Amino acid sequence: MKKIALLLLLLPFQFFAQSFSKTEIARWEKQAKQVQIIRDHWGIPHIYGKTDADAVFGLLYAQCEDDFKRVELNYIEKLGRLSEIKGESELYNDLLIRMLIDSAEAIADYKKAPIWLKKLLNAHADAINYYIYKNPQVKPALLTRFQPWYSLLWTDGSIGAINTADLTTHDLKNLYDGKDVVGAISPKKVEEEILTGSNGFAFSPKITASGKAILYINPHVTFYFRPEVHVVSQEGLNAYGAVTWGQFFVYQGFNEHCGWMHTSSYTDISDTYIEKLDKKNQKWYYTYDNTQKPVIERKINLGVLKGGTIEQKSFDALFTHHGPIMAKRNGQWLSMKANNRSMVGLIQSWQRTKTKSFAEYKKVMGLLANTSNNTVYADAEGNIAYWHGNFLPIRDTKFDWSKPVDGTTSATEWKGLHKVDESVHVYNPSNGWLQNCNATPYTVAGINSPKRKDFPKYMAPDGENFRGINAVRVLNSYQDYTLDKVIAAGYDTYLAAFRVLVPALVKAFEQSVPTADPRYIELAEPIAQLKAWDYRCSTTSVPTSLAIEWGQRLLPAIQKVQVADEEKADQVGKTTQFAATASPNDLLGPFKETITELKTKFGTWQVAWGEINRFQRISSDIDQQYDDTKPSIPVPFASSAWGMLPSYTGRYFAGTKKRYGVNGNSFICAVEFGTKIKAKSLLAGGQSGDMLSKHFNDQAEMYTKGQFKDVLFYKDDIVKHAEKTYFPGQK
Repeated sequence: MKKIALLLLLLPFQFFAQSFSKTEIARWEKQAKQVQIIRDHWGIPHIYGKTDADAVFGLLYAQCEDDFKRVELNYIEKLGRLSEIKGESELYNDLLIRMLIDSAEAIADYKKAPIWLKKLLNAHADAINYYIYKNPQVKPALLTRFQPWYSLLWTDGSIGAINTADLTTHDLKNLYDGKDVVGAISPKKVEEEILTGSNGFAFSPKITASGKAILYINPHVTFYFRPEVHVVSQEGLNAYGAVTWGQFFVYQGFNEHCGWMHTSSYTDISDTYIEKLDKKNQKWYYTYDNTQKPVIERKINLGVLKGGTIEQKSFDALFTHHGPIMAKRNGQWLSMKANNRSMVGLIQSWQRTKTKSFAEYKKVMGLLANTSNNTVYADAEGNIAYWHGNFLPIRDTKFDWSKPVDGTTSATEWKGLHKVDESVHVYNPSNGWLQNCNATPYTVAGINSPKRKDFPKYMAPDGENFRGINAVRVLNSYQDYTLDKVIAAGYDTYLAAFRVLVPALVKAFEQSVPTADPRYIELAEPIAQLKAWDYRCSTTSVPTSLAIEWGQRLLPAIQKVQVADEEKADQVGKTTQFAATASPNDLLGPFKETITELKTKFGTWQVAWGEINRFQRISSDIDQQYDDTKPSIPVPFASSAWGMLPSYTGRYFAGTKKRYGVNGNSFICAVEFGTKIKAKSLLAGGQSGDMLSKHFNDQAEMYTKGQFKDVLFYKDDIVKHAEKTYFPGQK
C-alpha cells in the first residue's frame, strides 16, 4: 500500500475557502439575493425563489444550516469514500459503491442534462459551496468543494437506495480475499428502511367527514435522517414535506394539488447472474450465447484512513455486460444487474413534486425510473392510488428470479420495462382507503386488493407483516375520517404479533409447569399479567415490557423457521408456525431469562415499559450518544417488528440499562386536500442538528405523545409565525 500524508487536512481551513474564485462568489451572492428563507417558530425553512434553481439554492443552504455534517456524509458515502474518514471498516462498502455507482457516468449525464436540470444541479452544488465559503468555522470532514454532478450519484430519496440482489459486502471481501464460499449463501442485505418499515395511508372523499381526500405520510427511518422543508418558486413549485439530507427534491410530501408517500419495496429490480469465466493469456473472458466475450477490467483505487495517513488500496474489478462480478460461491462467479442511479430517476423525483393532477402524476410515473419505492397517493380531485414499485424489468417467467440465473444465455436478459398499468396498482378502490406497510400489495385495499394470480411472481414477492395486518384492522374500524382520526389510526397501539405469541407462552406454562415445579412461583404472576393483557403498549404497561424483552430473545429462532408454503414464508407465517411448533422450553426458557434480567437491572420484573423505553437526544454527532444519567423521555411505542404502526425501535447501548430509540417514526404528516390545504406534522426531536439550537429538541415531548403541530403552508400564515426572514449568507 502506498501512503499519502494528510498535509491538506493540516492546512488552515481558510486555505480551502480561498479556493473559491471571485467570479464564483459573485455569482452565488447574486443568486442568494433572489432567495428568501422564512424560518417559522418551529425552525422549519420556507424557501421562496424566483426560479426553481433559486428555490434549490435556498433549500440546500438551509439544509447546511440545519445539519451540514449529514449533508456531507451522504455524499461521502455515495462517492465511495467513507473509508477515508472512518477507516478500514468501510473499505468494502466503498468498493461496493464504486462498483455499482460510476462517477464517470454521473459526469457524462451532467454534461448531457437538459438545461433546466443542469440549472438545478448547479444550484445544488453552488449553495453548499456558498455555505462552506460563508461559514469558515464549519470544517468539512472531507469534501471542501461540491460538484454539480454529485446529485446524479444518488437519484432516489430512499435511505439506502442501493439494490444488490442478494450480494453483500461479505461476498466482495471473500472474493478479493480469494475465498470460494462453499455451500453458503450470504444473507440478503436489507435496507434499514424496510426492516423498520414505513406506513402510507390514503382516504378517499367517500369516507372522510369533509368529502376531501386525506393522505397519511409515515416513513420509518433512522432518526434525524430527513428534515421538514417547504420550497416555493414562481415557476410552479410549491412542495412541502421531508427531504433526504443533501437532496434537492421533496421525497415524501405534497403540493397544493396532490401528495405522495413512498414505502420501501421488495419488488425484484436487481438480478444475480452465474457467469462462466476463463483466463487466457492473462486476460479474462466470459461465455455468452456460445461465444467468448472479453471481461471488462477496471482498476478501483480507494483511500483508507490508518494512523493519521491515507493508505491507497487498489482492486482489479471485473465486469460483464450484466454488471460487476461481486461474488464467487460454489465455484460460480456471480455478477449483478441493477439500476442504482439514473438521470431519468432524478428527473422523475423532481417532476412529481410539480404535478397538478392525477393524470400528470401518472405521466411522471410513466418515466419508470423510481427504483426502490412503492407509492401511496391522494389528490385534490379526490383520487387515491397505489403503485407497487415503478422500475420493473420484464423477465421470462420460466426462470426463478429469486435465485441466481444463467448468465451464459440471452434468454435471461431483461426484456424492457413493464408499463405503469402492467404493475400491481389500485386506483380509487370501493372501500375508500389504501394502506401499505412494506408488505404485500395483495392486502393494500382489503377485499378490493389486486389478486396475486394476475401478476408475475417477481413483480411482488413481498410477504405479509404484522403492521399490514394491523393497518387493515384499524382502517376498517373508523368512519368519517378527519385529520385527527387519521392520526389516531396511525398511532394505534396494538401489537399484533403478540396476539400470536403470548397465547403459545401461556399454554406452554399452564400445560408443562406444575405448581411443584420451582419455575412456577417465579413465572406464575408474570404469565398471569400477560394472559390478561390487551396487547396494547403504553408507558405504564408492565406486560409490554415482559412481551418485548421476551420477544427479542425469540427473534433469531423465528427467523430460522422453515415454512412449507412459500407464499406464507413471511414474518406472519414464520411467527405463526413458530408459536404452533415451539417446545415449552423454547418459549419458557427465554421468558425465564427475561425475568432474571429485569430483576438484575431494576430489582424487580415489574418494570413499566416507559421506564425501559426512552427518547434521548443529547448530541449533535451523527453517531448519537446515550446515557442513563442524563435526561430522557418515556416512550409508549414499540418496534414495527411487533405490528406497531407508530414504529419506535430502541436498543441498549454499552453502559445503559434502558433502551433508546434509534429509528422509526421520523417525519409524520397528515394532509387534507381541497380548495385549501390543511395539514399537521411532527418530527423526531426537532428541525436542527445543532444541540445548541432551540429547535434541536423542541418537538421531543410532542413526539413521544403523538401530538402534532399545524403545518404552515400559506405565506400569510408563515409570516405571522416567522422567527427569522433572510437570504442565504445573510447574518
